[in-house]
Amino acid sequence: MTPPNTDTITVYSTVWCPDCRRAKQFLGDQRIPYINIDIEKDPAAMAYVEKVNNGMRSIPAIIFPDGDILVEPNNAALAAKLGLQTEASRHFYDVVVIGGGPAGLTAALYLAREGIKTLVIEKGGMGGQVGITNVLDNFPGFDEGISGAEFAGRLTRQARRFDAEILQAQEVVRLDKQEGHWCIGTASGQSYAARAVLLTTGTRYRRLNVPGEDDLLGLNIHFCATCDGAFYKGKKVLVVGGGNSGFEEGLFLTKFAEQVDIIEFLPEVKASRILQEQVAGKSNMTVTVNHAVKAFKGKNHLEAVVVQDRASGEVKQLAYDGVFVFIGLTPNSQLVQGVVDTNEWGFVVTDKTLMSSATGLFVAGDLRAGSTKQAAAAAGEGVTAALMIREYFDNVRFKG
Repeated sequence: MTPPNTDTITVYSTVWCPDCRRAKQFLGDQRIPYINIDIEKDPAAMAYVEKVNNGMRSIPAIIFPDGDILVEPNNAALAAKLGLQTEASRHFYDVVVIGGGPAGLTAALYLAREGIKTLVIEKGGMGGQVGITNVLDNFPGFDEGISGAEFAGRLTRQARRFDAEILQAQEVVRLDKQEGHWCIGTASGQSYAARAVLLTTGTRYRRLNVPGEDDLLGLNIHFCATCDGAFYKGKKVLVVGGGNSGFEEGLFLTKFAEQVDIIEFLPEVKASRILQEQVAGKSNMTVTVNHAVKAFKGKNHLEAVVVQDRASGEVKQLAYDGVFVFIGLTPNSQLVQGVVDTNEWGFVVTDKTLMSSATGLFVAGDLRAGSTKQAAAAAGEGVTAALMIREYFDNVRFKG
């Protein structure tokens, strides 16, 4: 039989099981490393699942390093097992920060260290997109660079050290103002209120929106090389996107994949010269420009990537084991659609104090219209937002 790895979490699953996908998505969102074993491809693994489930093939079966086994757990059970705080200690705060990236966490530590009661609510892994970045080598103070995971961990611990309260694996689904206070509701049914809200929900990776993409998301189509690159050891992968992200993540993927190819829609790539030089120096990387991804073929696994040469019109089918998409960002502004002013792309418009068109609702980081989409700038905006919120409280108190 196939016993679980004793050093990390082991997930026994199948490709068609929706609960398996959800559980693996949860672990991925929280950046919890795990080993996935498809029981349909491993008879010994199937026998092991049957053994621990009294003869039943119940999946997902998740084995933890301490020997505990969770069978078909919901997200709440997973969060509890992982020791994540999912409920706050109080119902009213001075400030609720929605989003735990560099902007949100930096603002939280600045607010909390001044005695302002602050709650941070984050649905995914702490640190936001920074947390899945391979290396931050342009953040001030880290002259030799720092991994995104380590940076996110340090920033989270720093915010907690100043008594900022942090909820994880919690999604905010309601935000409205009642009797002068902002009311925040989570998907788990919890409700909180605050004198002010700082929205730092950032952005998400833009999708291609082509036929076959939905069927393969999380299977062979990914948006995070750090999260999923290790699944492609010795295999061939395609990176879609010729900007800095595509080139950076493509270089990272060469640690695992035997071949990494980059395809770009435009006639020229937009990556920095130093990244282009690094890619050019890799014998197992190629770059193709002026090609559009038109579709993906396959249901439970990727069979082909359909691309079109935009110059000649020729349509080709390319064989890859996996695809990583890095074609830009879409703002996570769904929560405040119709509540605040946004620009034509959905980014939230603020004044010079970083307050939106709704009084007491501030925005910082990548979500804000005009932001530079850089980690250092997001942290700086977090500082500014904290100071502006403090000034806002002082003005409200003075007017009262």
